[in-house]
Amino acid sequence: MSLPPGFLDELRNRLSLAQVVGRKVIWDMRRSNQGKGDMWAPCPFHQEKSASFHVDDRKGYYYCFGCHAKGDAVTFVKETENVGFLEAVEILAREAGMQMPARDPQATARADRRSQLIAVMDEAVKHYRLMLRSAAGGAARDYLARRRLSEAGQERFGIGFAPDSRTGLVAALTAKGIAPEMVVAAGLAAVPEGGGAPYDRFRGRIIFPIRDARGRTISLGGRAMDPNARAKYLNGPETEIFDKGRNLYNLAPAREAAGKGAPLIVAEGYMDVIALSEAGFGAVVAPLGTAVTEDQLHLLWRVADEPVMALDGDAAGLRAALRVVDLALPLLQAGKGLRFALLPGGQDPDDLIRAGGPPAFQRVLDAAQPMVRLLWQRETEGKVFDSPERRAALDKVLRAALNRIADPSIRSHYAEEIRRLRADLFGAGARAPRGFGPRVAARGTPAAPLPATRASLLAAGGAPVEERLREAVILAVLARHPGLMPEFMADLESLDPALPEHRAVHGALLAAADPGPDLEKLMALNHVRIAPPLRPGADADLARLCLAEEFAKLAATRGARREVEEAVEDFDHLPDEGLTWRLRQASEAVNRAQRSATQDTGDLGEDRAALSRHLQNLIDGEVWRKNRR
Repeated sequence: MSLPPGFLDELRNRLSLAQVVGRKVIWDMRRSNQGKGDMWAPCPFHQEKSASFHVDDRKGYYYCFGCHAKGDAVTFVKETENVGFLEAVEILAREAGMQMPARDPQATARADRRSQLIAVMDEAVKHYRLMLRSAAGGAARDYLARRRLSEAGQERFGIGFAPDSRTGLVAALTAKGIAPEMVVAAGLAAVPEGGGAPYDRFRGRIIFPIRDARGRTISLGGRAMDPNARAKYLNGPETEIFDKGRNLYNLAPAREAAGKGAPLIVAEGYMDVIALSEAGFGAVVAPLGTAVTEDQLHLLWRVADEPVMALDGDAAGLRAALRVVDLALPLLQAGKGLRFALLPGGQDPDDLIRAGGPPAFQRVLDAAQPMVRLLWQRETEGKVFDSPERRAALDKVLRAALNRIADPSIRSHYAEEIRRLRADLFGAGARAPRGFGPRVAARGTPAAPLPATRASLLAAGGAPVEERLREAVILAVLARHPGLMPEFMADLESLDPALPEHRAVHGALLAAADPGPDLEKLMALNHVRIAPPLRPGADADLARLCLAEEFAKLAATRGARREVEEAVEDFDHLPDEGLTWRLRQASEAVNRAQRSATQDTGDLGEDRAALSRHLQNLIDGEVWRKNRR
């Protein structure tokens, strides 16, 4: 079976190699740089203790300096899952939400057609480059000189010129043996509505080749030389090789520069990108004649964690920025955001650089604002909040915006920042409504935790205490009874331990390696030593029953906890009378998940029942504290 052209490229664009590899390895966080996609771990292909396995998430390749294994996501799945190429592609396609193409005997022919269309584009670029250097391109050369675009820059960007001739390109390409139908299919020519010979789509324009992430020309853009032209900029139409909503201008060079540490800048158009690149800002891209799309945002975040949107500071630029804010809010993830640099006085980057040089634009870049500031600015700038009704309306709009953020942690931080901005606007003495930040002590400072609290098991990690208890017991039982590993492998793979020491034992069990001192520490814990399957004389049947119960209860408890967290989170964003009821229902769900613990016999059953009562008290206390706000 042949895959359609571009399928693997799209698959690799949608997936993070670090996530694919991360299911099989334990990252060495001391050596890794997650922000740059530079990850290290012990190699999954040979036994070792040092982290010699390197993943470059931005380039999508891995390499082991010990056994020299190398490849991409498809290769990794092939080797670790012991499957063939197409099976590996199917596994990754399911994860990426892509449908595998049907087996098609004509796929090879279509691949050949795409290659032919790209070849046609290359010939068109050569023709337009030649026209720029001809007598007909004199005015275009003068314009580029006024924009201070050097010969080297013109060569690097492949800039050309389309004379004002109806069939100049069509004639030149057909003379080289290219069928007119291919010229039309590439988006370089159009056919009159009433029929007839195709005519050039670009006439009297400076030509900018549009290239994909691999540097192949897939379309063209043109800037009109006539100031009275109906469209100042014209992009090629969508074709078999070009989708304007899923590509970015100058993507390949920008990705390379961003990988070397340059900030990723999103400009508005071709000339902005070129001007900034010529000024030394190498990681610059631009959308292709449309507003930024969701696919383009994901593409930007694959290149850099926090791209900077460089937009004109006029009303149109601000509207464009706010459209991006609304698009990005539901897509935000931890570490993935946007910043906005609004240029002063309606200037574009070229104007700013001409006036003050690269340092002037760098100052604007350094002053870029986070998304939350633009969100606040939109709802407050030019408005007066001199009545309770107006302030309530502001709170309602802001809560609605916050509830569009899917990630609870990001939503909470946005709420805290809006609470601070609200206090700045209305005065430090103004009482913020429920939903904009954590409750503080009476004098305005957070209550300090007691030493006993800091030393307690509750403070030992991020997950609730009961989950850490169950995780420890599960890992210890599997380490003591390795014969049960095949039966519980699927459950173990999805365990996702909370504590670093648990993750170390978890990774060793999955890799069939010796956990070493980490297991000794685990076995020394009191709640592990009293587990029945770990007491002297315990057999495999008892261990099997214990593992089945612990996995089931852990899954039930985590599900109920997520409901509690979501309900509690809503107190910070859109409180209503139904939230207390939701928390009570979630509390009952936790109680039901633990109810069988009260029926257990022996010391472990008593410990579990006490633990269930403790969790109930914690949830009830959270309800009381929220209602007191």
